[in-house]
Amino acid sequence: MGTLDGAYSLVLMSTAKLICARDPYGFRPLCYGKTPDGAYIVASESCALAAVGACFIRDVMPGEVLIFSRDGVVSRRERCGTRPKKLCVFEYIYFARPDSVIDGRSVHAARIDAGRILSETHPVTADLVIGVPDSGLDAALGYSRASGIPYDIGLIKNKYIGRTFISPDGRADQVNIKLSAVEEVVRGKRIVLIDDSIVRGTTSGRIVSLLKRAGAREIHFRVSAPPFLYPCFYGTDVDSRENLIAVRHTPAEIARMIGADSLGFFPTERLNELTGDRRFCRACFDGRYPTKTPEDTRKNRFETKLSERKEE
Repeated sequence: MGTLDGAYSLVLMSTAKLICARDPYGFRPLCYGKTPDGAYIVASESCALAAVGACFIRDVMPGEVLIFSRDGVVSRRERCGTRPKKLCVFEYIYFARPDSVIDGRSVHAARIDAGRILSETHPVTADLVIGVPDSGLDAALGYSRASGIPYDIGLIKNKYIGRTFISPDGRADQVNIKLSAVEEVVRGKRIVLIDDSIVRGTTSGRIVSLLKRAGAREIHFRVSAPPFLYPCFYGTDVDSRENLIAVRHTPAEIARMIGADSLGFFPTERLNELTGDRRFCRACFDGRYPTKTPEDTRKNRFETKLSERKEE
């Protein structure tokens, strides 16, 4: 922990001890609980504790080391407070499950608030609000409640395919396999479509096309995250700048490119309303990195170096 400067949550196990540690910035969540028979459980999200019948005790503090043994639980806090707290705000927007609570803040409530704020900052006249499963659903519900526009299920997710956001190849080809439109719901409607992010724009365009083929009259795309303008070095699969669509195009241009009738992003200046705390990392939106960053920020830099060595 004295050597590493970045995002990590660690768990080490032996026959005698269980040790966990969260980096001093607290980029990623970590918590622990206890089962009725006395077993301690460490997990990245509180929802995982309930899955094994454990009761949540508390979050591991940024920089804290917990040692579990037959002698009980020992907390080592020498590194707590040595760095500013920088929990990744994208945990609330996308990564975490909505039934989790991270650092005292409900993920579900954060996403409901994201939809409410989107309805305030990007209102539109429409017949229906739908969300892109899964992480767009809570924000869609929040948008519906705040705007008074009815909410419905317009997209169905195939349960047998993984998340496309963290799949580096073939994302566009996976969209038609991953999602299907409910034609009876969307046909002839002016729709507010809520999703958690737009990275390259390929997937968003496919979703808009899917809904329009199903008969949607208008698609007003709303995003519960600000535009991605910088790569992430702390575990989120945000591409290098040359591949981020918002770096090169305005919202109006992106709307035309993906086939939407309008487009609105979450305002960066209101991110603290999602976390309930101003101490978070939002470097992928504003470029203010809490740590030193690589000089070469290309995503494929390691492959490039390998190919250069082969040529030599």
